[in-house]
Order: sequence, then structure tokens, then C-alpha cells
Amino acid sequence: MSTDQQTRLSGSATQPAAVKQGAMGWSLALLALAQLIYGLDINIVFVALPEIGHGLGFSEQSLQWVVSAYTVFCGGFLLLGGRAADLLGQKRMFVFALVLYALSSLLGGLAWDPLVIIIARAIQGIGAAFLFPSTLSLLNRLFEEGPRRNRALAVWGGAGASGLTIGSILGGILTNAFGWEAVFLVNVPLAGIVALAALLVIPRDEKRRQKRHFDVPGAATVTAGATLLVYVLVQGPELGWASGETIVSAVLSLVFLSIFALIERRSAAPLMSMHLLRNRSLVASMVITFIYMGTFGALPYFLTTFFQNVHGYSALQTGLAFIIPSLAIAAGTQLGERLATRLEARSTLLVGMAIGIVGTLLIPLGAYAGSSYLMIVPGLVISGIGQGITWTGMWIAASSGVAPEDQGVASGIASTTLNIGNAIGMAILIAVANAGIQEQSGGALRDALAQGNRTAIYLAALGILLGAVVALFLPRKRKV
Repeated sequence: MSTDQQTRLSGSATQPAAVKQGAMGWSLALLALAQLIYGLDINIVFVALPEIGHGLGFSEQSLQWVVSAYTVFCGGFLLLGGRAADLLGQKRMFVFALVLYALSSLLGGLAWDPLVIIIARAIQGIGAAFLFPSTLSLLNRLFEEGPRRNRALAVWGGAGASGLTIGSILGGILTNAFGWEAVFLVNVPLAGIVALAALLVIPRDEKRRQKRHFDVPGAATVTAGATLLVYVLVQGPELGWASGETIVSAVLSLVFLSIFALIERRSAAPLMSMHLLRNRSLVASMVITFIYMGTFGALPYFLTTFFQNVHGYSALQTGLAFIIPSLAIAAGTQLGERLATRLEARSTLLVGMAIGIVGTLLIPLGAYAGSSYLMIVPGLVISGIGQGITWTGMWIAASSGVAPEDQGVASGIASTTLNIGNAIGMAILIAVANAGIQEQSGGALRDALAQGNRTAIYLAALGILLGAVVALFLPRKRKV
């Protein structure tokens, strides 16, 4: 193999040794902090929703758009964000996404009208769609495939888990002390500082030896199609699957995605190169990320429902209740790095999912109206460790064998299936959980909610088992 080929495959050999030694640690710290901000922003708004609704005059039906606007636009723009990182520069898109986060958070904190805050949340979602793949592709470029990348992904994953916990707790504290505006304004200095530090610390983007064209028609059609698809999945349960709006949106999504597929087959510079779909590890990882967020990723919703609607916890108490599972997830990401270094991504995923299935099956055993928090702690800890191991393993698998110039779009593809998997998994599991609560009240309603949550969590465990079956199709190879 030539020196040039080795350089291209490593994805990091082009960085000078001095840069590696002096900046890699700080670069990883910034990438982890960006992931912490990303995780924090997912949960911090949930706690403040009642105050936002009261302060800005939202109706019960329209308040959900404070969450849905973020989800829909994040899911729709992920693939575009991933390819932009490849073509325009990973560092450049990383900084751009953080600036977008800061500005949209400022707009959200200053919002005077429901429409303004919905627009702010939509822009935040676009920022997240550019931030997540650029962060992940930077990790994959700066840290070569193997132990160093595994370790970096574990730190990155642990930071994201910490962000989810901090978001729940910080949302309650800030809302109680300063009002709902504070959950937006706190992002402004955080994102701004990381963006400024990134300009100084993260190694510059590699120079392109040849000009690469941006597939504008492909970008437009896939973004429109994916955004409409996520909209259907998020709003379908609310609007009704047979409603005119849902059906029209679904048909338009199918049309746009079909046009995108035709464009990509004929384009000289496609947004998503079809050769990526011949990467068995990436394709299997796409299915695994889909299942992961439809199962593991749905558990916090049902735990929140159980804590607040069955046990009557306050928002702050609910946030504190998530400390233990979040610490378990963070520990699992570190264990996942060690397993992936000693074994391979395939074996790591199988171990993580096996542990996750056991822990998830234990949770419902203590999830009754009259039970205590301590009764579900063993399940939360074991499930969290399995979730953390799986998280690290699936991103290692998604980046394996992908050329440096395609890391962004590969991250975007896997991130898109992650987002869509969460929407579909939540829709199915919530429908199952709510099937028996109609016309119930008082103690009977709490019992029905607990029963519905137990059924949904058992179904999630079955979904994790399906993910383990998919992991068997990952190629066996040398240790990563």
C-alpha cells in the first residue's frame, strides 16, 4: 500500500505530530462539551414546557410544537448536515452549528410570541442536525480507527449521557429560579465559548486536492422528504394516521425521497454515494441505530411518565431520579470502549444488548403504583450499562471502513435512522402504553398507567433482542 493510500485511510495521518500531541486532548474536550450541550438541550426544555405554555399563551394542542419543531427539523436536515461537513469542512460546520445554536437559543430566550419560540426551536433543530454529524466526523478524522478512536467515542458518549442528566436537573433549577427563558439563554454562553475555543484549538480542515461539487437538487429533495417523513411520524399520533394532512405529507415525503433516489443514481457528484450502502458495517449500524432509539431511546419517556404521573414526582425530583441511570450509561460507554478494543464492534454490541435486555426486563418488575424508587434501581443500572456499551459500539461500527471524505455523510445517515427510529419507536410504544387508560381516573388511572408502561418496556426489550440479531450480520474482522 502506498503512503498516500495509508494517509487517506487513516483519516488522521495528515495531521502534524506537533498538532496531535498539543491539541488532540483539547479537541476531544471541546467535542465532548459540544455533545454535552446537544444532550442537555434535548431534556432541558421538557421541564420548562408548562411555564412556556403559560407565559406565552400556548394552547394545549400547540404547545407540543416547542418539542416537535426541534425534532422535525433536526431529523430532516441530518443528511444535509453530514454532507456539508464533508464538502465544506468539518471544523467549519462544527463552528457554524454552535453559532446557530447560540443565536437560536438567544431568540428563544427573548421570544414574545408562540410563533417566535417555535421558529427558534426549528433553527435549534437545524443547528443540531449540523452539530451532531460534524462532531462525530471530526472524532473519526482526528482519531484513527482502533483504540484511540474507541476511547474518544467513549468520552464523547459519556458527555452526551451527562448532558441528558444535567438537562433534566438544570431545567428544573433554572425554571424555578429565573423562569423558562433561562433554559434557552444558558445555551448562549456555552455554545459561544465552545465555538470560539474550536477556532483556536481544533486542527484546521484538510485542503481538498480536487474540487467537489455540492449536489443541490439531491440536498433539496432529501431534506424535504426527510423533514416531511419525521413530521408524519411525530404528528401522526396527534393528527390521526388517516387524517388528510398526515396522508398528504406522507405521499409528498415518498415523492421527494423517490426523486432523491433517482437524482443520486444519475448524479456525477451525489449527496450520498451509493457505494456507502455496500459497506455492510454501515448498513447494519443504520438498522441498529434505528432500533436503539426506538427501544433504549424511548425508555426515558416512560420512566418520566411513571415518576410524574404514577408516583407524583415534581420536575426536579424526576431529574434527580435520572442521575442513577445516566451515571450507569456513562459508565457503560467507558466499558464499551474497553470491550471494543479487546474484542470487535460486533461482539461489543452483542454484549451490550444482552446486558441491556436483562436490565430492561428487570425495570417493570418494580414499576407499580405502590412501589418505591429503589425497586427499579437494579434494572436502571443494568439497562444503563448495556445502553452505554451499545452506544459506543454502534458508532464504532458505523465509522468502520468509511473513507475520511465520507465520514460526515456516513454519520448523517446513521444519525437520520437514529432520529426516525426514535419517532417510530415512540409512536408504537406510546400507543401500546395508552391502550388501557381510557375513561380511568384516580388510583385506577395510576394503576393503568403503570401497567401500560410495563407493557411498553417489555416490548422495548423485545426490540433490543431484534437489534442483537441484526448485530450478528456485522462482518467479523480484526479488532477495531
